[in-house]
Amino acid sequence: MSSNSTSSPAREWPAPAADDELRLLTDFLTFLRLTAVSKVEGLSFEQASAAPIPTSPVVTALGVLRHLTAVERWWLSIESGGVELPSLWGADADASWLLHDGDTVESVIAEYRAEWELSAKALAGLRPDDRTRGDHQDNGRTVRWVLAHLVQETGRHVGHLDLLRELADGTKGE
Repeated sequence: MSSNSTSSPAREWPAPAADDELRLLTDFLTFLRLTAVSKVEGLSFEQASAAPIPTSPVVTALGVLRHLTAVERWWLSIESGGVELPSLWGADADASWLLHDGDTVESVIAEYRAEWELSAKALAGLRPDDRTRGDHQDNGRTVRWVLAHLVQETGRHVGHLDLLRELADGTKGE
């Protein structure tokens, strides 16, 4: 599955001989972001908003993307970049997974992609050893830590999307 967007970078593995740590981390994050989107593209709204796991009623393919959007907003823009934006977490642990009235597959994907742009601006000029700039309890982590966390968090949720896509329409693959 590949991204249908011409404005997004190609989904490619990062360079094996990478020597720029920040670039390597952001390249892996980009690869995972594009993989996440590819798992949702082509699904109908009904498929993408279905919660097929009885013990996880908020876990839908679109909910995963909505959650990943909130994760990026918090960790990259607000915490790392110190940008004043509203948090997308909501009132409880499930709020970032919930769909909103009027959501479509395309609108949720577009919101996720738009967050990538905000993240890139927030990280511009930062180095791996720089400390986060947000005024929250997590202040003081390195940009390296935050990006490694985002890579693991996004990778974990891409695994959820693998399963959700297979349950939705039988599609398997990276």
